[in-house]
Order: sequence, then C-alpha cells, then structure tokens
Amino acid sequence: MAKPTLQASLAGIQIIKESLTKQGLTQKMLADRLGLHRSVISALLNGKPILLDNFLQIGEALGFDKDWYKLTTPGVEVNENSIDSSHQNEDNIASLVKQVRRNIREIIQEWCGTMRVLDMSQPIRINQIYTDVNILEKLTAHRRKTIKELLAESNLEDLERFGLGRVTEERVPGESAVTKYKKLIVLGKPGAGKTTFLKYLALQCNKGLFMPNFVPIFINLKYFAESPNSPALLEYMGQIFAECGVNFEQIQELFVHKSVLVLLDGLDEVKNEHYERTLNEIRNLSRIYYDNYFIITCRIAAKEYSYDVLDKFAEVELADFNEEQIKTFICQWLESQNKSLISTKDFIKSLKNNDRLSQLVVTPLLLTLICLVFDEKCNFPNNRCELYTEGIEILLNKWDAKRGIQREQVYQELSLQRKKDLLSYIAFKTFKEKEFFFSKKEAKLYIKEYIQNLSSNADREAKDLQLDSEAILHAIEAQHGILVERAKGIYSFSHLTFHEYFVAREINVRKRPQREAFQELANHLSDRYWKEIFLLSAEMAQPDATLFFEILKERIDKIIEENQKIQDFLVYVQRQSLIHQTSVKLSAIRAFYFDIDFDIDQERRLSLLLDPAANYLVCGSFFARVFQETSFEEGIHIAENYDKNTRPDEPKISEVSSANKAMYIAVQYALKSRKLQPELRTVLEKIYQNDAQINHGEIDEEKLKILADKSRSLAKKNRHIGSNDWQFHEQDKNLLKQYYQALLLLVECLNADCIIQHEFRKQLLDSVLLHLDSN
Repeated sequence: MAKPTLQASLAGIQIIKESLTKQGLTQKMLADRLGLHRSVISALLNGKPILLDNFLQIGEALGFDKDWYKLTTPGVEVNENSIDSSHQNEDNIASLVKQVRRNIREIIQEWCGTMRVLDMSQPIRINQIYTDVNILEKLTAHRRKTIKELLAESNLEDLERFGLGRVTEERVPGESAVTKYKKLIVLGKPGAGKTTFLKYLALQCNKGLFMPNFVPIFINLKYFAESPNSPALLEYMGQIFAECGVNFEQIQELFVHKSVLVLLDGLDEVKNEHYERTLNEIRNLSRIYYDNYFIITCRIAAKEYSYDVLDKFAEVELADFNEEQIKTFICQWLESQNKSLISTKDFIKSLKNNDRLSQLVVTPLLLTLICLVFDEKCNFPNNRCELYTEGIEILLNKWDAKRGIQREQVYQELSLQRKKDLLSYIAFKTFKEKEFFFSKKEAKLYIKEYIQNLSSNADREAKDLQLDSEAILHAIEAQHGILVERAKGIYSFSHLTFHEYFVAREINVRKRPQREAFQELANHLSDRYWKEIFLLSAEMAQPDATLFFEILKERIDKIIEENQKIQDFLVYVQRQSLIHQTSVKLSAIRAFYFDIDFDIDQERRLSLLLDPAANYLVCGSFFARVFQETSFEEGIHIAENYDKNTRPDEPKISEVSSANKAMYIAVQYALKSRKLQPELRTVLEKIYQNDAQINHGEIDEEKLKILADKSRSLAKKNRHIGSNDWQFHEQDKNLLKQYYQALLLLVECLNADCIIQHEFRKQLLDSVLLHLDSN
C-alpha cells in the first residue's frame, strides 16, 4: 500500500519560503537538520507531492501549528485519519522519550556525572567545572597556509604574547555544531575535553535542557569493541540499558522515530583488532537510522578512517580555550574545591604574570594540572622545569595509563626516555634555526636521523626508516599531542613552552661534554628568543649550575672587555653608588645609576631583582625631579620615611612588586605635597584625573604602566639628575644595552630554582656592574 503524500499550495510555498528567510535557513540547512535529502525540500517548494510524514516534520521544524497541512493544493484530498494517526503517533513517541529518559537517568548520571583525572583524590562533578567549548568547523590541519602566514598569526615579534596555536578561523559554540550537523566527528588533541563534552551533552539532554525530544545514549567505544560475543551496536545498547527497564524494542522504536542522540566516545581508543568491526557497526547503524543524531569523538590524526565508511559525517575540531574560558574554568574549579574568592583572583593574577604557563593552559587537561598544583600550594612552583616535566609525562604516558588505555605504538620500542630524547633532538634542530613551524618533510628527516643514530637501528634499510618516521610523526601527534599539524603539511610543538623545554633538555641532558654545550648556548646570550632556554637550563643543570654560571658570566664580561670608555663608565657608576646613605644594596644602586641617563629599562627590573628596596631610588629620583629644592639623596629619604609612617594596611614602597606601582605611590604622595612645583601639579592632576581606582591593589597593570610612563616622562623633562659627562656613540649605546640585558638575564637565572652554592651566588650578585678589574 502506497504511503500517503501531500503537496503544498502556492500560498503554502510562499509561507514556507518566508519562514526560511526569517530563520536564516537554506534548503540544505533545513534538510540537514531533519536528516532529509535536499531534494525533498526542493520538491516541496516546487509544488510536488512528498511523504505525509516528511510534510508534517518540515512544518514542525519551521514552527507551524499542527493544522498547517491544510495549506495544501486545493482539490487534493487530505486523509484526516492519517493526520490524526500521525499526531497520535507523535504523542506516543514523546511519552516514550520521557519514560526512557526517566528510566536511564541514574545510569547516565553514573556514567557521565563525574570525572576523575590525574592525581585527583576523588571524582569531581562535571556540572561543577564544565566550561562551554567552541568548535572549529574548518580543521586546523586542513588549512592551506604558509609558514610565513602562521608566524604572522602567532605574533612572533612579541615573544611574551607569542602563541603557536593561534587560530583565526571562526569558532562556533559546541552545542550549535551538534544541532547543525546530524552526523559529526569531533576531533581534538589529547586532553582537549572531548569526553567531557559528550558527557555534558548526555546529562543536559537527559534533563531536557538540550535536544529535549531526544534520548541520549552514551557509548564508550573501547568498552563496546571489547564486549563479550561481539554484539551489534544496537544490540549492545539494549544490553547496557536492560537493567534500567528499557528493552531492545523500545530502543529500536526510538531510532525508527528519529529520537536518539547517539554519543560515541573514543574512536581512537579502539584497538586495531576491533577497529574495522567498530567502524562498520557505526556505519550500518547511522545509515539505517540516518535521521537520528550521531556524534563521535576521536583524537586528531589518531585513526585513518575511510571517508567511504563515514562519508556522511562532518569533521569538526575542539578549539583551544580562550582567555574567558580559562577564567571560567579556574573560577569553577576553585569554587568546587571550596576556595575563597581571593584565591581565585590570586590564581588568575599569577597566571597572567607567567607568560609561558599561560600558553599551556589552553586545554582542560593541562589546565587541570595547573589547578591541582595551585590547589596544593596556593601558588605556582619556583621550579618550572618540574611542572613542565609533569605536564609532558602526562601527555607521553600517564594520561592513557590512568584510564587503562593501551595503544598500538609504531614506536613502542622507544622507552619514555627515548621519546623525550627524540623530541629534544627535533626541538634543538628546529629552534636553533628559529623554525617555530617546520615542514612535515623536515620533521620526518629529523626523526629518521634520530632513529638511525640508535645503535639498534644502524643497519636499517632507508625505506624502512622513511616509513617509520612517517608513522612515528603521526603517533606523536595522535597519542601525545606534543607535535601538532598547524596547517596542511606544517608542524610545530603544541606550545612554545614545550619547544623551549625540550631545547633546554637537549643542552643539559643529551649534549656532552657539558662545557661545550653551555658554551654553545652562550653564543645566543643576546638573542631574545633564547631567554627561556637560559632560564630552564639554570634549573636543569646537574649536578649543580656552577659551570653554567661561570661560562655565562665569562661571556657577559667579554661584551665590554675591549671598550675602555664603558669600563671607565662602570668606575663612575661604582663611585656614585657609594655616595648615598641608604639601606638599598650597592649592586641595585649601581644598576639604577647605570641606566639613569639611557632608559634601557624604565621599569628598573635589574635594580629591583637585586633588591626590592630599589623602589626607594625610583621614588627618590621622581621626587628630586618634581619637588622644589630637593636632591636625589633627600628624595630617597622622603621615600624611606613614607614607608616608616604608612599604616599597616597601606602598600609600602619597598614591598610593591614593580617600579610602576612605586611610581603610583610616589605620584599620589607628590600631589598631596606642598613641595610639588605648581606648574607640574596641574599636568599630573590631568594625567590622573580619570583614575578612579582608590584601592591601589586593584588597579589594572596596563593602566598602571601608562600612568607611570607619563609621570616619568614629565619628571625627566623637568629636571635632569644624571651626569652630562658621558656621551656615547650609537655603537657604544648598543653595547651598553646588550651588557645590561645580559646581566639582567644572569640575575633572573640566579633567581630561578637552581642548585648553586650560596657563597658563589652571593659573589655573582655582588659583582654586578663592578669594573671588570674588581671582579
């Protein structure tokens, strides 16, 4: 018996077209949403008959009432009984959906309600920490971009904000992508939050908060693939829900009536021996019941599934967290751990002040690691190497091991140590050429070189090595996510932090003899791209960092050893430092005088690293420039007396963390002082008139810098307190800057969590900016 059909009248067609336009839908979008072929929508809009069920389904999707079928071609007989029967059937299905959702509520909550990762002592509820995710509809690895274009996106010139993984493609909310594509493969890096996303969808759907007319069925594909007797996927669904009072026939009926949201988690976790069968089961079920929703998660590059098998599935990629998502996750995490609002602010502030750490936390897994560390210590550890090592070992081994997943590794002969060595080799080879992005061909070449250098592979055929290098590259990306494909055929480390870590590891762990390794590193002393490598090397150096610092200090001295004028200038700086009667360390005073006329570093980082009390000099020089008849010495004493007389709840000049914050205090003090020169008062008041921040601790760092820079500029134009005797040519000025930056790096390395004898460390710090003959 032929199934009943209907065709729209001219008026009905017009109403449909207007509704499509109003809702911003194309024919294809409507067809995809309903799981229909586009030709069905086209036939309807051309006045041709279509199946009654499809006719009613389209009307419901467009928001028409149940009587809209009456907008059919005049004279066409409409079987009211068929319509009533259809409506009755809809009511029955709606009731079944509600019943099944009630029955499976507890088991869905059990499977999907909590998560436990890394070293959590107990599970945490997903709804406590879930952060809305974004989706990239265009896969990162499919972008056709050059290395030059990727570098431009990553802001190479600003290393503090340099981000290898910056993606300019539009992001769409995760839930929107699910409703847009009925068949979807969600790809993501290890720890990107794929499983959590599916679990969240299952919970929301079962509560009726997302796709309320559907029943969620969450399947761990690894468990399905390894289940006894190899059941069909639909049969397996019947088995896992049997104890909930849901039988096979009910599940089948839900599929027949397009009411199932199938959530298939972890295609990459299925072993090779079960893989083809699992794929075929997904293909068969999604083709028979094509108008239900099917969502699969899989690691990027993890499985080479045939497009013929899953040809109807769209591929999307989970985007890295943006700044707002990171903040949301942190707030929710700390709230779930019963941490106070203050610790939340401290966490976010500490993270913002640590550029390299900020680059790591764009995936939920590594963000969770950082949260666990902060949760334990209420701060980030001084030794960043230990934290990075933990993050890398999680990606290389622990993440899968914690979840009982064993992968078929094409490079399983490589131990964890060898894997680290391989990544260190690739990192050093690329970094020394400033190749933050590199071609697939290069990556395979470096892998091949490393494998060939292993004694066990010395006699391997070149063809075998080539095949192995291709497989290993894919394995590193899919299983660990430490190397990622940023565009078609172009790779990078997932984070600049990891790239730098492995370079430092190559220098400190693999290269021998170590003296030569450190001397090679010292060649990059004036290269800003290598700053982090020096800092990490200071922490990694074994058995201690003595040799590292000896070579570094020796190379710094060489910068000026042949420039007599600069050496004479150092004698002058040393004499000036002895004039002042103050508690500030002499090395910090020397650093201040060294730069008083050149503005190499307006924020006086070297002085403040040598002694935080150097902020007395910052404020003292400002007072000397803007107060009437006030010497530098007197200005310093004004700053010191300010600290003695401040209330306990007010910030002290010697305790604030930057010269900008000290300047803020100095300006506020100056505006209240009668000694401030009248002509400067008006200008300073104008600079600060828009500053409504009463609580100094809350002021925005960027705003603080702007205010401080304007105040400094005004003061310096008003009065010069340095010496006019030292006039340097441009070449000498460049050497002065290079020498200052090298000493700043030395002190930063000494302040890192390095192993070094106390006396040697003190000797190095005390020698900063002394004449070379004094060292």
